[in-house]
Amino acid sequence: MSLLSRYLQASLVKRVIVGLLAGAALGAGLWYASIAFDIKEQVQQVMRVCSPFGTVFISLLKMIVIPTVFFSLVQGASSLPLSKLGRAGGKIVCWYLASMCVSALIGIGLALWINPGAGASLTGWQELAQQFGSQAQAIAQTDSAKSLTEVLEKLLLDFFQNPFQALANGNFLGIIGFAILFGISIRLVIETTEDTAVQAKMQSLINLCDACMLAVNRIIGMVMNYSPIGVFFLSAGIFSVYGPAIIGPYVTVLLGVVSGILFLIFVVYPAVLALVLRQNPYRVLGAVKEAMVLAFVTRSSAATLPVSIRVSEERLGINRELASFALPLGATVNMDGVCVHLPMFAILAANMFGITLGFGDLALMMVTTVLAAIGAGGVPGGSLMLLFIILGTLGLDATQIAVIVALAVGINPVLDMFETMGNVTGDLLCTYTVAAREGLTDGRIQRKGS
Repeated sequence: MSLLSRYLQASLVKRVIVGLLAGAALGAGLWYASIAFDIKEQVQQVMRVCSPFGTVFISLLKMIVIPTVFFSLVQGASSLPLSKLGRAGGKIVCWYLASMCVSALIGIGLALWINPGAGASLTGWQELAQQFGSQAQAIAQTDSAKSLTEVLEKLLLDFFQNPFQALANGNFLGIIGFAILFGISIRLVIETTEDTAVQAKMQSLINLCDACMLAVNRIIGMVMNYSPIGVFFLSAGIFSVYGPAIIGPYVTVLLGVVSGILFLIFVVYPAVLALVLRQNPYRVLGAVKEAMVLAFVTRSSAATLPVSIRVSEERLGINRELASFALPLGATVNMDGVCVHLPMFAILAANMFGITLGFGDLALMMVTTVLAAIGAGGVPGGSLMLLFIILGTLGLDATQIAVIVALAVGINPVLDMFETMGNVTGDLLCTYTVAAREGLTDGRIQRKGS
């Protein structure tokens, strides 16, 4: 058997994990070599040659995510009867909001318990932040660093945008808004006309979207076979630049956020699944591990979306139309991991700058966290931009906010991995819960458990 055949026959999850660990080991080795032998410039030259093999993987995912979102949403919104789509869609949105509120409560509770920055020297933290200050300043100068009101206004305006402009700019909210309206319009025509010729034309549009998704799925399969190689070079690049310095000074914050997200994934979600569906929740988690691993590596809910849709249909047995509607929406607005992450830095800021937070302040923080997280956009590092909103509600000035954002930049690549994994897992489990309650699964999870 050829080496290529053995590679393709191995489990994708195993291949990705091996690529991640091998890349991390190589990157860490290069980092230590650059320090020990003073060859930092040579290591950077090597990584400049190798890094395109990792970035091209992200580009491939971004290439397929927009057609996946558009065709899947049109197909999903047009194929389900409007009464069923409205009921299931409303429940999906409610589940997303509820899971984000629970995540924010977990984040705030853990942050208050861990109390990061309490008793720490402000001067020491500021010195640590200086090495990332230029990156924080760049983020502050982007259009995304806005107030909460501006973010919500932009969220609404982006949802109803010229569809061709949205497609060209990769505006997921605009794509989602038009695709849902277009799909619903197709279904309305089918359900309100008795003209069989018109119905046939509308059905042909649905069939066209279905055919396009079959072709896109083939491309997804090709990209996934390359993913372990891309993951190898991505992880090597991260660890060759930062080494252990990326986590050393932030152990408390890192452990707080990571433990909160892992608690959410492996305790809270399973408890809800067990109570609501009376099923083995860890069997459901096992079915979505491929999407979880990919989300961890790519740090992008949007880039993971094609795999999430495929996993929901092939592993969870979720109705294709519902999955095609719910998961693109979740990749854009459901940010459970972000809701755990943001309060940790807010409490750190309060401790560093001597701000006393009462119950009202914490309640406002939870609401602001949930509303701001909806605008995170499902892209790597999107939560950094939201820190300006959260910290602004604490009354911090621009200089103080810059210190905290600079600190967040230093650890964000690691936190973003766990954060995105939490986001994607929340999308899949919320969708599966609604699908199971609405009778929109084929029952394969239950059959495996019997």
